[in-house]
Amino acid sequence: MKPKQQPKFSNSVYAAMPEATYGKLNLLTYNIAGLPEIISSAVTERSSSIRSIGNRINGFDIVNVQEDFNYNKFLYSENKHSYRTANMGGVPFGDGLSTLSKYPIVEFERIGWTDCNGTDCLTPKGFSYARIQLAKSVFIDVYNVHATAQDDRNATIARQKNINQLKAYIKKYSAGRPLLIMGDFNAHYAYELDNIASFQKDLGLVDAWVSLRNKGDIPGHQMNFEAKAALELTEDCEGIDKIYYRNDHHLLFEAKNYQVQKELFQNEKGQDLSDHCAVSLQLGWRVVKSSVQ
Repeated sequence: MKPKQQPKFSNSVYAAMPEATYGKLNLLTYNIAGLPEIISSAVTERSSSIRSIGNRINGFDIVNVQEDFNYNKFLYSENKHSYRTANMGGVPFGDGLSTLSKYPIVEFERIGWTDCNGTDCLTPKGFSYARIQLAKSVFIDVYNVHATAQDDRNATIARQKNINQLKAYIKKYSAGRPLLIMGDFNAHYAYELDNIASFQKDLGLVDAWVSLRNKGDIPGHQMNFEAKAALELTEDCEGIDKIYYRNDHHLLFEAKNYQVQKELFQNEKGQDLSDHCAVSLQLGWRVVKSSVQ
């Protein structure tokens, strides 16, 4: 299943963008646990929690969310981003992927995985592609990802194929372009059956956590690896929610600050608003030459 969606923006939007040769981006990726409440593993009531999430992400420039299924109207109700992708619908119709941006989304497409496993096959999970305009002549390709979950053999094989499918798409459609890839990969470098190390290497990506929090070292495989629970994530350990970026010959990125956003997404009782932690990155950008393609 390959759902596709193309939002329309007028050319006047492009002309209205100012010239700029440098800037900074506050980025966020967040799995918001938007499955129907009866089957959600999040501890807080979903509609009010997701409404609160929509408000609290207003301070970020580009946000990728996953599991935006049944509560999208609540996510968007107090959200102020100027550009937001239209929701596909709840379970079992939607892929749960939404991108919210303060900058124009000039192209957008959804791509479903060709392989899945178990309950992940109940929705058309996959990845999305957005081309976002940062300034009059500055564009970046932004991918939102939600890969197959679980670590049993069948799930891992499906996830390997997910990552390879994403890599092939990026090589074909984003060759030579500056990239942001943010999402729930459900994968670890430390797990010997996951293939994200080759994904990172083959595409020439920088993992923000590796670069800023792990001294530039990709974790090696660990015998009998067991992942921590998603809400136990800290800035000192590898998580499944990842942010990658890539320069090109025209646009250079500089990562400034990587953060697990715990307190921002907790309610007044200290309860997490989702069953994942949100991950953020401050990223500077600078034009070397025009990046129009």
